[in-house]
Amino acid sequence: MGIADIFEALTAADRPYKSGMKLSQALAIMQKMANGGHIDPDLFDVFVRERVYQRYAEQFLDPEQIDTVAGAAQLG
Repeated sequence: MGIADIFEALTAADRPYKSGMKLSQALAIMQKMANGGHIDPDLFDVFVRERVYQRYAEQFLDPEQIDTVAGAAQLG
């Protein structure tokens, strides 16, 4: 649940103090967090490999936030 919460916080467009990030930006930050031991790298791998982020994005993000996630295979 922590990974989902972080992803939602990074991409949320309804925050008065910031705009929602694009998919590629959010995943790059989360990859650094996994590499640094801040989130579980195995769970992040599942999040990326199963494209959980993509299903969420298609349902909840603004279309301009959904960019190509280059190197998604290397994430996780």
